[in-house]
Amino acid sequence: MSEIREFIKKLPKAELHLHIEGSLEPELMFKLSERNKVEIPFKTVEEIRAAYEFDNLQSFLDIYYAGAAVLIKEQDFYDLTWEYLERCKEDNVIHTEIFFDPQTHTDRGISFNTAINGIHNALKDGEEKLGITSKLILCFLRHLDEDAAFKTLEEAQPHLDKFVAVGLDSSEVGHPPSKFEKVFAKAREMGLLTVAHAGEEGPPEYIWEALDLLKVSRIDHGVRSLEDEKLVDRLVKEKIPLTVCPLSNIKLCVFADMKDHNYKSLLDKGLVATINSDDPAYFGGYMNQNFIETAEALNLSKEELALSSKNAFNASFISKELKEKYCSLVDQVLK
Repeated sequence: MSEIREFIKKLPKAELHLHIEGSLEPELMFKLSERNKVEIPFKTVEEIRAAYEFDNLQSFLDIYYAGAAVLIKEQDFYDLTWEYLERCKEDNVIHTEIFFDPQTHTDRGISFNTAINGIHNALKDGEEKLGITSKLILCFLRHLDEDAAFKTLEEAQPHLDKFVAVGLDSSEVGHPPSKFEKVFAKAREMGLLTVAHAGEEGPPEYIWEALDLLKVSRIDHGVRSLEDEKLVDRLVKEKIPLTVCPLSNIKLCVFADMKDHNYKSLLDKGLVATINSDDPAYFGGYMNQNFIETAEALNLSKEELALSSKNAFNASFISKELKEKYCSLVDQVLK
């Protein structure tokens, strides 16, 4: 299998499903808690790492929001984003589209400007110094109400040059996309693209809602789409990308084991499936780790891995020219 690992290392990749707050490594959390004098319920980095073990989406979200408390100054958001970009460089991720959750920060009294400026400045430096292109996506927390999402969209108005789309994340069950139909319509009026988490823990109906009501360009997760043949037909016909997060799906018990994952079936059915890391600090792996474990468990070929990579570039929000350039790099490695 080492040949496949070598191939994965060389493969240029795009990441389309990454929560920047979910890349907060225990070492950085500890460092920022000391730097900002923020009390956290852990005495050591090891204790934090042990707390990163959880068994479902809610227990993960609890530690995720607790960890975010150490992010206070613009420099903190910069450092968080920069560390992630350095890992992209290691994994040959040459384009990334990052989610951030402003409400996680504004609800704690951190200004919207502080969070977005720190992230944006790191992304700008990432392109200049590391050659990694990027886009930023503002996510609404679906466990909060639509009024709170509208308030966030209003706060975002002065920063429309810094992000390209809005998304929907946090606990899926009981919070259907239809809950946010009006705010997504407003975002589209403002010229923003739309994406949404659907069909991970939630049912296929949520994917239909995301497509019909939120008019999304792509579905984040979408692994449960295979439960609905009509939906699969539509996703294939409309070439709607799915941003699948294999290690995350295992960690959150969407599948019991990587051998049970349906990623290969998604590709076999002609869906525009992509591999991503979601919240890599918490889910045990960045991009290469997700590619490696998925490839080894499901016996993916080099062609299927290259297709996954090209799917991601083609599903990204970059120009047609850049997509072609990046896809030709994939072809070179495949040859």
